[in-house]
Amino acid sequence: MIKILFFIVLLLSITSGFAQNRYTTSAFDEIITETYTYSTKDGENLDLDIYMPDYDSALKRATIIYVHGGGFSKGTRDMQGVKDFCNRLAGYGYVVASISYRLTRKDKPGGFGCDCPANDKLNTFYAAVEDVQDATFFLIEHREQFAINPQKIILAGSSAGAETVLNTAYQPPYCYGLDSGPVAYAGVISMAGAIPDTTVIYDESAVPSLLFHGTADKLVPYGTAPHHYCKKGSPGYLILNGSLTISKKLRALDVPCWLYTRCGAGHEMAVEPMTRYFDDIVDFCYTYVIKGDGTYRQTVIKDENDNRNKQTVSAPNFSDESEINPCMAEPETLDK
Repeated sequence: MIKILFFIVLLLSITSGFAQNRYTTSAFDEIITETYTYSTKDGENLDLDIYMPDYDSALKRATIIYVHGGGFSKGTRDMQGVKDFCNRLAGYGYVVASISYRLTRKDKPGGFGCDCPANDKLNTFYAAVEDVQDATFFLIEHREQFAINPQKIILAGSSAGAETVLNTAYQPPYCYGLDSGPVAYAGVISMAGAIPDTTVIYDESAVPSLLFHGTADKLVPYGTAPHHYCKKGSPGYLILNGSLTISKKLRALDVPCWLYTRCGAGHEMAVEPMTRYFDDIVDFCYTYVIKGDGTYRQTVIKDENDNRNKQTVSAPNFSDESEINPCMAEPETLDK
């Protein structure tokens, strides 16, 4: 009897320890990975890989949906870097879903660059957004099976995936048939992403955001500029608003936002945060989403080879809208 009581006390203490450390430290060594088809469109199965901590008794776990990059023409949900990222997040107690989505520019003339008509680019965004919403619906519909909390779903994406999650996250709350009512995403993590229209961000649609970007990104602008810096008059000329512009809009709305800028960096900021700045991703998810304590925060890296030049400041006073480029040089804007 004493041995049984000892075992119960030990089990409770271990469970309590997991609960206290969940989302802040890597507390789970064993991760389960399962694959499901969340939708079928035009004869194509759209699958997701779901990563879950094993031996976990929690019933309502925060969830991260990750969308890979690749210019809407390539890339897969199970690339090695993606798998490593998802497994690592699941070790912190998150349920993580890496999804496939329609690569509508695959094998298309012009790819997703300056020869791709602007309307086709917009339609590409819309299709990917629809797929993310369908994947979200699938997860919410199976929330008990996966033990997820529909009110704590975070979107994350790289490059084309970042453009997708930003366009998805800044939508008003969506009705998924829950008794609790419409659901908004709990947060969004963008790694080198942008959106065509900042008017979609308003009080009811804005969510806490972590925005990684390099100031010298020639594909997705840091500020406001043409996508791929296409010349005015070219088929693919489409103005996009990157992380700096989005952060200004969120700050004006008094919505928690973390602008993470690397001076002089290019499009490598679409993937490097998944490893190099992973701890900051964990910090954002826990502080801004789980605890709901986020303010406006700005991290500036002026020399990627010298961590002493990494500076993070918090600016909780949202009344000051006179934000400047943190690298002290104006980002490239409209093509002249």
